[in-house]
Amino acid sequence: MSDSQKFPVAAHALAYLAHKSAFSADRAVASAELAASVPTNPVVVRRVTAMLGKAGLIGARAGANGGAWLLKPAEEITLDVVLRAVNGCAHLGVAPKGVKGCPVGEKIPDAVRGAMVAADTAVAERLALISVADLLSGASTASVAA
Repeated sequence: MSDSQKFPVAAHALAYLAHKSAFSADRAVASAELAASVPTNPVVVRRVTAMLGKAGLIGARAGANGGAWLLKPAEEITLDVVLRAVNGCAHLGVAPKGVKGCPVGEKIPDAVRGAMVAADTAVAERLALISVADLLSGASTASVAA
């Protein structure tokens, strides 16, 4: 799975768990059900939920009666935390090395690196204002428009 898929799948999975009121192991949602909602392969969902589990956002149980559930209320899970949990798929890459002696090539790596850091910071700051609960209520569209 590409990095660009991890964040949307993670946000969707968390919103689905909140929608299903999966707040304890006895309300766990199977990866096949989550995958059908996304829609994607259950293996993709399991990879993403493993990352969310390591970040302390969900609990999970393997096996025939397995599934995932939220460890925190949806209102307390902000999307910047989700982004970090899946290794920051909004990262824009790596600045080029540049070429010594070239008036552009010598300076461009630092300039591009600074622009990328600024963009990542802006994304994280905006996502910190949006919770998983906001995704379900549609409030995130108001936050994004601000």
